[in-house]
Amino acid sequence: MVDTVDETAAVFARLAVELHSAGGVEETIDAVVQFALQALGCSYSGVALYNRGRRPEIPAVTDPVVAEIYNLQIDEGAGPLIESMNRQAVVLVRDTATDARWPTWAAEVTRLGVRSVLDVPLAVGGASARSFGVLGLYSPEPDGFGPDDEAIAHILARHASVAVATARHEQTMAQAVDARKLVGQAMGILMERYGLDGDRAFAILKRYSQDTNTKLRDVAQQLIDTRKLPRT
Repeated sequence: MVDTVDETAAVFARLAVELHSAGGVEETIDAVVQFALQALGCSYSGVALYNRGRRPEIPAVTDPVVAEIYNLQIDEGAGPLIESMNRQAVVLVRDTATDARWPTWAAEVTRLGVRSVLDVPLAVGGASARSFGVLGLYSPEPDGFGPDDEAIAHILARHASVAVATARHEQTMAQAVDARKLVGQAMGILMERYGLDGDRAFAILKRYSQDTNTKLRDVAQQLIDTRKLPRT
């Protein structure tokens, strides 16, 4: 028992280091699903991310069968993934061959060779936080996940939630910095060409952005690339 505890602690110590040094969002999520295979008794793992008003993303899976299982649920709008994402709750399917909650989905997943499923929400900010994704764990065996697996999955999900949220924030900040640089370059072109001050140059970029329903950074990029503003 001590060896098992020590081994699990070592896995999570390595996980904490690798997740928080993974780099971008995609690299972080890929590290999550790979660690899930090491830390839990599962054959497959994947992550689906919530997209407000749009189809959920499937940024990382350890096997194509996971993407198929996710897409079955996303297409139908029902299944343990959707339940976990909407309710921000852990959802356990002990045996897809006998589970009656989502019979059409369960029959198809059984056909794919998956018999038990554990979906754990990814969220930051406590009980009031909106789930931004789900970590899915899959086993070909019925009752493949016990209480210890669920406890470990909770720990993994907490690490993953913070790491993914941090990577997303850093990506957003980097994009914002890039956008400011592009807008600054475009303003400089307008100021030099037409003898404008900064406020007037920015107002022109903003007007073209609104008139063409184009993001400000994209208007700036087009001006830099072509030395012309988009047609209104």
